[in-house]
Amino acid sequence: MAFQDLPEFVAHLEKHGQLHRVATPVSRDLEISEITDRVSKGPAARNRALLFERVEGADMPVLINAFGSAQRMAWALGVEDLNGLGDRVAELLDLKLPGTLFDKLKKLGTLFDLAKAGPKSVRSAPCQEVVETERASLASLPILTCWPGDAGRYITLPCVFTRDPATGARNVGMYRLQVYDDRTLGMHWQTHKGSAEHEREAQRLHVPRMEVAIALGGDPATVYAASAPLPPGIDEIVFAGWLRGRGVEMVPCKTIDMEVPAHAEIVLEGYVDPRERRVEGPFGDHTGYYSLAREYPVFHLTAITRKRRPLYPTIIVGRPPQEDYWLGKATERLFLPIIKLMLPEVVDMNMPAEGIFHNLVIVSIKKRYPGHARKVMTALWGMGLMMLAKTIVVVSEHVNVHDLSEVAWRATGNIDPKRDIMLIEGPMDDLDHAALRHRFGGKMGIDATEKGPLDEVAQPWPDEIVMTDEMRALVSRRWKDYGF
Repeated sequence: MAFQDLPEFVAHLEKHGQLHRVATPVSRDLEISEITDRVSKGPAARNRALLFERVEGADMPVLINAFGSAQRMAWALGVEDLNGLGDRVAELLDLKLPGTLFDKLKKLGTLFDLAKAGPKSVRSAPCQEVVETERASLASLPILTCWPGDAGRYITLPCVFTRDPATGARNVGMYRLQVYDDRTLGMHWQTHKGSAEHEREAQRLHVPRMEVAIALGGDPATVYAASAPLPPGIDEIVFAGWLRGRGVEMVPCKTIDMEVPAHAEIVLEGYVDPRERRVEGPFGDHTGYYSLAREYPVFHLTAITRKRRPLYPTIIVGRPPQEDYWLGKATERLFLPIIKLMLPEVVDMNMPAEGIFHNLVIVSIKKRYPGHARKVMTALWGMGLMMLAKTIVVVSEHVNVHDLSEVAWRATGNIDPKRDIMLIEGPMDDLDHAALRHRFGGKMGIDATEKGPLDEVAQPWPDEIVMTDEMRALVSRRWKDYGF
């Protein structure tokens, strides 16, 4: 199942009872956010994608919460269940890759079938049915004010396209954008992200203007790919093509030398001056707190292109669970096989909503030697953006990492704090307000595995209380006899 664009995905959601249309006029300032927050956190039967058909001051509908459940997220990526994503990646990697671990990692970027997954260039596109250059203005877009303390209105679901000024390599990232006025935006690309590296290269090479394109909408796989923390060297558009089973159609922009998805709803063309900074924020973020105001680059608009009748796609973030949690859960399932390739002892992994991605990672392992849990912790901290994980809890292979009650029981009962907690310092997420200082702070690893002869504990480890299989089977057979 591969969708050509957002309207096709919306039609699929509506057909399967996963879309709620709101015909009542609503405000883009706070009202849509409050409605969406209640729906995303309410009963599962009420948690549906929302299409606001009449937004005050706008001539286009607003789509939100489209990725806000496990089922909708799975459909967006062409599977019926999010675990199917890991199965697809596992099949991709099951090629008996030769060489050392380093050789295998280098090979990952070449595994995609470029004949099928590679982008397809086109000369005309739906995203350019309307072209505005001389009087291009952000005022025509129903950009939301999400939370009362936000510094302004924010674009929250963009695909931001940049190129490395030295190599020409493309990066597609998802970075929030604060509206300063009708032609400028605050560009919140964080220091650890791909486009920030492109900007550093532009500064090094004294490039006066760094061209940037911002696509809103497109097929769901491409929107997701912009949020995925892909290993260096893997093109997000090729990755999206692999997810879809066919290449993404791309069209040249009108005022800059950049290609964008042909089936995007809206495209903003412009540039960033690498020397320019402006205060961006505060913004009500996925941490559940307002991220602090800091200086970030500024995007200058040169053109808006769009469909004749576009949808405006957006999300809100805030105290979890929100829609971004399901984007993150898809990443967790997709990357688990890659982590297993590098760390074969890993059984499963969970990054729960309460941990907002980087605060808590729970991983189960096949423990085989002293210090094995610590080896896994440090290895995970060395993998790409996993370096930002604040707390890693390691449990034994038989533990269900998705059962937070079980994990809490074992993580508190199976540890001696002096022996089983490892504290280190390292890079931290831009949004971590509790860090020692901005982007740097402490990390904690917790070895919650059972301790035995391998660990040379000072006292015998007790057996876990488990009923016999025979008695469990007998009681199951007689359950109705007991009057239950």
